[in-house]
Amino acid sequence: MIRLLPLAALGIAFLGSGLAAEKYSGPRPPKPDVPYLLHADNLIATEAGQAREDRHGKSESSYSVPGAASPARTPLAEPIFLFESDKIPAESLQLFRFEVKNGNREVVMARKRNHPLRVTVKPLGDRLYRLEVNEGLGLENGEYSLSPEGSNSVFCFGVY
Repeated sequence: MIRLLPLAALGIAFLGSGLAAEKYSGPRPPKPDVPYLLHADNLIATEAGQAREDRHGKSESSYSVPGAASPARTPLAEPIFLFESDKIPAESLQLFRFEVKNGNREVVMARKRNHPLRVTVKPLGDRLYRLEVNEGLGLENGEYSLSPEGSNSVFCFGVY
């Protein structure tokens, strides 16, 4: 029994090393604090901007971005983003779907509707994160934005 203990310890160490996270070796975002769509080994910067806020009473606000569509586009219903965090914490990014109205992209935020869509944040090391949309069947075609919680900063993209 005592002879088997060193072998068991070696086996556990071997299994543990196989389960250890591998170091990320893919493309890295050229700028921090901007989410990039990941397409194979290519990174596409999301459209960075500021949303204009309009209040509609105590419990409702709308946020709009000029233009009917973002130049950052993806055919993927479950897009993946790479994000290097400097000033914006990756965990603060929330995903919203825009409605296109009068040539602008708009989202209405009210207490009882329009909650953020689900995004999973996975650390890759050294302030680098992988963000994955976690919405069951994926995103429908349309316009979307990642936005830090409590901020009017937007990082827009479209799904086609």
